[in-house]
Amino acid sequence: MKKFIAAALGAVATIAISASFANAETFKIGLSNGWVGSEWRTQMIDEAKEAAAKWKEKGVDVEVSVQSANVDVPGQIAHVRNFIAEGVNAIIINPNSPTAFDPIFAQAKEAGILVIATDAEVSSPDATYVGIDQTAWGAAGAKWLADTLGGKGKVVAINGVAGHPANEMRVAGYKSVFKDYPDLQVVNEVNANWDQAQGQQAMQNILATYPDINGVVVQDGMAAGAWKSIMDAGKTSQIAATGEIRKDFIDLWVKDKLNSGATVNPPGVMASALNVAVLMLQGKELKEPATAGQYKNAMYLPIPFIDSKNLGDAAKQLDGKPGYYSYTNALSIDDATALFK
Repeated sequence: MKKFIAAALGAVATIAISASFANAETFKIGLSNGWVGSEWRTQMIDEAKEAAAKWKEKGVDVEVSVQSANVDVPGQIAHVRNFIAEGVNAIIINPNSPTAFDPIFAQAKEAGILVIATDAEVSSPDATYVGIDQTAWGAAGAKWLADTLGGKGKVVAINGVAGHPANEMRVAGYKSVFKDYPDLQVVNEVNANWDQAQGQQAMQNILATYPDINGVVVQDGMAAGAWKSIMDAGKTSQIAATGEIRKDFIDLWVKDKLNSGATVNPPGVMASALNVAVLMLQGKELKEPATAGQYKNAMYLPIPFIDSKNLGDAAKQLDGKPGYYSYTNALSIDDATALFK
């Protein structure tokens, strides 16, 4: 009799578990990354995958389909077409253009697919942007540099990929700040494509032409290289420059007491976007509609800043990580849920 009862209870438990899995929500989300030229992008995808896995604890099965390759805009449009053909529920894209995706995003919407852009804003009314304000990102570093220099001196700028939407917004950000400092002279601006080696060479060339500069505003991906050239030239104590959020640079920053400040664009932005996407797919509504930004479709995330005051805390977060790992944060599921009604 006892064996019969135990067997019956086991069968009931099995049925209950099966019913639970049958009733679990299931969503498929496509992740599109059109540039793989940095470890930051790799970390971005990895963090998004980790965020998807955490939904299982909430009874939600989130499957991710990743398209990650160095492609031009037509190639990334092909990513979106592939996702539409797969029948995904949502697409999260780090876009290579602010405007070129409007027609394909309209097709995605027609197919009932939610579209979220991250890291760079898009003009499409059929997409929502979840990420930092890249203009504010550029302005924050410039403001730190201007204040550090006492509002005067000679400054150079090392920018990212010319024409990329995030780069153009960052450039607009630092220019909006520097125009309020008439005694700050921007003597040169170059592009180094978010590449550390190119950033190092650009800084070396700049120092050969402008040996008396006081400050450098340089975007992440290149700041470590720029600082290496500054240090090689023996000008560590003479120049203030914006910095990186990667562990190898932060270790250098701590060791050599660099005069630096780093605006954080966390790789966790795609994970944040994924958590927002799942909640939208569940039919939840944002407390504050995503109407910020130049295209009135943005939901901006906070922008952390690292300077001498919190450098130790940043170093602690990165303890034990590989040198290429970036300081990061993201909206947790609970953080994202708090943004919804």
